[in-house]
Amino acid sequence: MSKLRNRYTSQVDVEEVLLDASNIPAFNRERMEGKRELPISNRSVYTIGAIFTIVALVFIGKIYNLQIVKGEEYATIAEHNSIAKALIIAERGVVFDVNDEMMVWNEVDESGEYDFPIRAYTDRLGLGQVLGYVSYPKRDSRGFFFRTDYLGRSGVELAYDDVLKGKNGSKIIEIDALHDVVSEHAIEAPTEGGAIKLSIDAELSEAMYKIIATSSAQAGFRSGAGAIMNVHTGEILALTSFPSYDPEVMADGDDTALIKEYNNDDRLPFLNKVVGGAYTPGSIVKPFVAYAALNEGVINEHTVMYSNGSITIPNPYNPSNPSYFNDWRAHGKMTVREAIAFSSNVFFYIAGGGLPEIAVPQAGLGAPLEGLGITKMSNNYRLFGMGEKTGITIAQEQAGVVPDPEWKREVFDDDWRLGDTYFTAIGQFGFLATPIQMLRAYAALANGGTLVSPHVVYGQIGETKELNLNQAVLDIIHQGMRKTVNFPGGTARALERSDVAIAAKSGTAEVGVGNAYVNSWAAGFWPYEEPKYAFILMMDKAPRSNALGATRIMGNVVEWMSVNRPEYLGIETETEE
Repeated sequence: MSKLRNRYTSQVDVEEVLLDASNIPAFNRERMEGKRELPISNRSVYTIGAIFTIVALVFIGKIYNLQIVKGEEYATIAEHNSIAKALIIAERGVVFDVNDEMMVWNEVDESGEYDFPIRAYTDRLGLGQVLGYVSYPKRDSRGFFFRTDYLGRSGVELAYDDVLKGKNGSKIIEIDALHDVVSEHAIEAPTEGGAIKLSIDAELSEAMYKIIATSSAQAGFRSGAGAIMNVHTGEILALTSFPSYDPEVMADGDDTALIKEYNNDDRLPFLNKVVGGAYTPGSIVKPFVAYAALNEGVINEHTVMYSNGSITIPNPYNPSNPSYFNDWRAHGKMTVREAIAFSSNVFFYIAGGGLPEIAVPQAGLGAPLEGLGITKMSNNYRLFGMGEKTGITIAQEQAGVVPDPEWKREVFDDDWRLGDTYFTAIGQFGFLATPIQMLRAYAALANGGTLVSPHVVYGQIGETKELNLNQAVLDIIHQGMRKTVNFPGGTARALERSDVAIAAKSGTAEVGVGNAYVNSWAAGFWPYEEPKYAFILMMDKAPRSNALGATRIMGNVVEWMSVNRPEYLGIETETEE
């Protein structure tokens, strides 16, 4: 009995547990059949049991702590954080140029700062003011969005924000007690913003920008701007303003040093000078004075005047103190066509303000000439859209100033005089115009008398207003502008070409204290026979000694187009068969 007890209390053989006892006699134990070498000792059994007991106690302790001690706390956390509704920021629309080149698009933020798409902008130069930039959605200190949309700040991003912005979606997020996301489930998918195709040719605009920038450095201009517009639709083909800025820098907002540099730059890189810059236009207003003078019968196409370099208006109250009104050179005899081509100040002084009897004989006239007068002249300027906004939306626009007696009384509390009329006739005195105003006005000259609102959306036609111009008179203006380019002594000879006929007008406006600086302008259209595009180019504030004018700079732009965009000039190119 003791053997049996010892056998079952000191060790447990495996076969006694796992093997069928009825088969045990069949094993040959001498050959180790049916018997395991390593029996399980009681100590091992007790040890394993103890380990399981300890583990069980630990789990019970944890369960007690979670459910009893801290149960209420964790229940509250679970109730508030296990399920949350979150915003899905919608992607903003993409912006393309006229050739389907992406100018603005969306990218994943590789830095991880934003968990929504960020805006990426073209690396092409000179498009900052056109494209503009955005401010991103913002979170508060607790991680909740207090601004849920991209905010267009300027340019296309602001003007067409309603098209570009999408509709945000929402999702359900499951979060554990440690605030880790367990799963996400979209319940309302976001709607992507609409794409916009601009009429702008990005490469042409960049080329114009580089030419303006190089010319500014060469001649000492402070800044410059230019644009080209379809005279029938109002579509802007090219638009640039120098200097510009990088819209991606402004959207990100991280490069504070560069942003500060932008803000402190007295050349105003944030200003779209084509739309928002108002400048003294100078002689580019002369074709409009010529139109009014011809249309009102003040002169005719055969009227001849003579410029010896100035006219003198005697002072009846003080004969020793006459007024001198200078031409920029002595032009000799000329009709209105040559007067436009030579940009004669004397001719337009008299056509605009007249020649009083006290000043006869001068300018080859044997009798007084009444002139347009300031009322008719200012009304004619306004007919062509000067002194008012064009309605373009890509930048804050200025209305400019067309001087008249009421304006002078309000600003200077003074009477209007003949000299004021003379200077207004050549685009000086208080005259201020934006390049986009003058571009629209020249487009109206080119297309036969339709004032078209400029815009930057491909395929759209701007609002139109019929001016009911006298076509016979308009033909004379066209001829004078063509002579400006191809006639000896014309002031825009730099635009003469054999591959395209251009009609143009140059302008030089004196600015600054003591007229120490000049603004240089070039305006016109092509092709001369069937105009399609009008252009404007303005170079701001160069020393008077500068010999580089806007017409030569615009000539460089046209030369670039003849090589890279001949189709815009109507130049036929050989195609491979």
